[in-house]
Amino acid sequence: MPPPYKITGPKSAKMTYAFAHGAGVGMDSDFMDYFAEALGKADIRVVRFEFPYMQKRRDDGKKRPPDRAPVLLETWGEVIDDLGRDNLVIGGKSMGGRIASMIAAEREVAGAPVMGCVFLGYPFHAPGKPENVRAEHLATIRTPCLILQGDRDPFGTKDEIAGYRLSKTIKLHYLRDGEHSFKPRKASGRTEEENWSEAVKTMASFINKLA
Repeated sequence: MPPPYKITGPKSAKMTYAFAHGAGVGMDSDFMDYFAEALGKADIRVVRFEFPYMQKRRDDGKKRPPDRAPVLLETWGEVIDDLGRDNLVIGGKSMGGRIASMIAAEREVAGAPVMGCVFLGYPFHAPGKPENVRAEHLATIRTPCLILQGDRDPFGTKDEIAGYRLSKTIKLHYLRDGEHSFKPRKASGRTEEENWSEAVKTMASFINKLA
């Protein structure tokens, strides 16, 4: 049974984006709200949900670590099966996006791929541990993917990613001077709003082209 949804955007939208949260915050963070509402205004239906550990936190207020990968993958599978693969793009912020990429690769092997994936701040490695890259499946994934990454993201900088072997189906878009949530330094002359707005426009273009 899929988790409860929070849906933004028109019911008549041609494309649906299933949007998973990161490890530390739920589906209604400022970041998640901004992107869901902005994509909704771009005529994309956005479906948010929470993994079991985050649902429990919402119920009792107690912080918990993320569920183990099999539980996270199972939750994503339930969401995909419930929404249907037609006109469905999946992805998310940080951990939610990484697990989405893993289920997308699994669905390819099973012969039931989703239409595409969009990842915001992909966690290629833990901060300070660039030697432990977690992206083997991204070298062979066939599903069209978009990765939006701050160019100084501690989970994978622009310079680090340049050395990774990634599938030709993956499009990379860097947000200038952005960190993990795309926030730039004041000295850059760039604002967080500018990076978020650019990210939304890039996402909307990518998703609508898949239609």
